[in-house]
Amino acid sequence: MPASPHHNPFADWLRTHAVPLDHLDPKAPLDDLEPLRAIIGDARVVAIGESSHFIDEFASMRERILRFLAEHCGFTVLAFEYGFSEGFPLDAWAQGEGTDDDLSAHLAGTIPVGVDEPLRWMRRHNRTASTPVRFAGVDIPAAGGSLLPALAPVADYLRRIDPETLPVVQEAMRIAQSFAGGSAAVAAPAWARLATAEQDALSATLTRLLIRFRSVEPLYVSRGDQHSYDIAVRRLEGACHADYGFRAMADLFAGKGLTADTSARDAYMAESVLWHLERCCEPGTRVVLAAHNAHIQKTPVSFNGHLTGLPMGQHLHRALGDDYFALGLTSTTGRTADMPRDENTPFGFTIAATALEPAEPGSIEAAFADAELGLSIADLHQARPQEAHGDADLSPGPDRIRIQSAYLHTPILEAFDAILHTPTSTVADNLENM
Repeated sequence: MPASPHHNPFADWLRTHAVPLDHLDPKAPLDDLEPLRAIIGDARVVAIGESSHFIDEFASMRERILRFLAEHCGFTVLAFEYGFSEGFPLDAWAQGEGTDDDLSAHLAGTIPVGVDEPLRWMRRHNRTASTPVRFAGVDIPAAGGSLLPALAPVADYLRRIDPETLPVVQEAMRIAQSFAGGSAAVAAPAWARLATAEQDALSATLTRLLIRFRSVEPLYVSRGDQHSYDIAVRRLEGACHADYGFRAMADLFAGKGLTADTSARDAYMAESVLWHLERCCEPGTRVVLAAHNAHIQKTPVSFNGHLTGLPMGQHLHRALGDDYFALGLTSTTGRTADMPRDENTPFGFTIAATALEPAEPGSIEAAFADAELGLSIADLHQARPQEAHGDADLSPGPDRIRIQSAYLHTPILEAFDAILHTPTSTVADNLENM
């Protein structure tokens, strides 16, 4: 049973400060989200998280919030935990290219992290919008599963701009093809089985390519244009970060990883958000960023006292300060989607619908449960000591938040700017290809 509310001062605070919301349906009226305008303030990047992928309620709320921020607050970019390189065809589709049915082909073979419905909304919205909403991928290719989605377009670029260097990228693609999978959970173990000479040749070849690109930028731009060059370099950087990730994950699985060595992916995602922000045509462009809570939080990721990663949100907070806003999503009851590893599946894991245990004492979920709140959002700025305005001192506040069926221990008041709570969570039922 959850603790009595009298023993949880944060639950008392939530009871008087959390704002109730009326709807989960993405198509429902958006009036209840109006308090969100004041909560996010002038932030240029508003990240919307989730404590687990593959949850219906989180997908619905993220879609509603995207609609609200685009239709009522002037946000014009949706950045997503999806490959930077693979994002460009999706943006073209969202702007009206091709047919409505083409999206399924674009998303074939990718992890279904909930990008399809927001894209379909964007395509409908953009048909009549005075300012279209753009789509931006920010992640390493194939969630770290393959270098090919990044390297194949680089090869196409070199065919036009520098055929002399084409054999170098083709050699990298030959090695990358030998262990490509649907995610890092497949690719990292397969990479570990490569001969050391092949592993090292791949890293060396990618580094050589990247240094050449940077060294001859004026030549490449004179043969093409700056925008195409910038995209090609960013794709190559994605391949380099993913390659680093193979080694980091293989070492982690072998129990010999360096501290926080898997941070390369999150650093790339943060840099990709900034890349898109810097190249937006309109000054003052505002971005909605959708990713897992563990990517958007502003504090380091630790498990069992061991520092495992520096998340995208920490990098963005360092770069943008208060212009970065992290909204975590979590639930107290229902089921979550655990992801046990299984290398014989397309993505290296299966989905296990796991019943949520009663919330642990000290968790943000326990505070919402003790406060007996339903669908609601809490602005955590108001709970920080310097902004409590006479309220009882709530520091340090909750010290953990769900990550699937486990908990990630971190000071919640520092990690997130707001928390959206849905009382129950349901694992999506359209995951038959997982």
